[in-house]
Amino acid sequence: MKTSQQLKHITYSSLFVALIAAGAFLAIPIGPVPIVLQNMFVLLAGIILGPRWGLACVGIYLLIGACGLPVFANGKAGIGTIFGPTGGYLLGYLPAVFVTGLISKKGNNKMIADIFAMVAGSIIVYAAGVPWLKIVTGMAWSKSFALGMYPFIIGDIIKIIAATFIAKAIRPYIKIQKVKM
Repeated sequence: MKTSQQLKHITYSSLFVALIAAGAFLAIPIGPVPIVLQNMFVLLAGIILGPRWGLACVGIYLLIGACGLPVFANGKAGIGTIFGPTGGYLLGYLPAVFVTGLISKKGNNKMIADIFAMVAGSIIVYAAGVPWLKIVTGMAWSKSFALGMYPFIIGDIIKIIAATFIAKAIRPYIKIQKVKM
């Protein structure tokens, strides 16, 4: 890869780290798991940057949060947040962004592929987050789903629709060469 392409990838990845962090600050606390926009930016990173650079971007976001920068929901930070009730969702962003990027890439970045990719990514986040929430809090499964998934589904559908149109609008301006897997 040429140096200019690497610079573009690094720049866009850095931008997405900042967007994910900003999305975490837009939090509405409704229980142990707040409503945030960070998951929309995680999924958008996957479909815009692809699986490898999306994974790198989310990995950096989690690393800086674990090291103490207040980039998690409600300005939280530190390793304790990763081991807290929302830790499963945060760690679930890693496989979610990778799978989202992979599906979008395999679907040639078409809108329907992007929607399917983001739905799959959201399912991965829930699959990691809800069991983690149950284990950390000791809640029953029904309560874990009631507090950690059900209230977020409609919002996630809206975020997926918005991210689909955002991706369609910005792709013509972001000229990054796709990295071969």
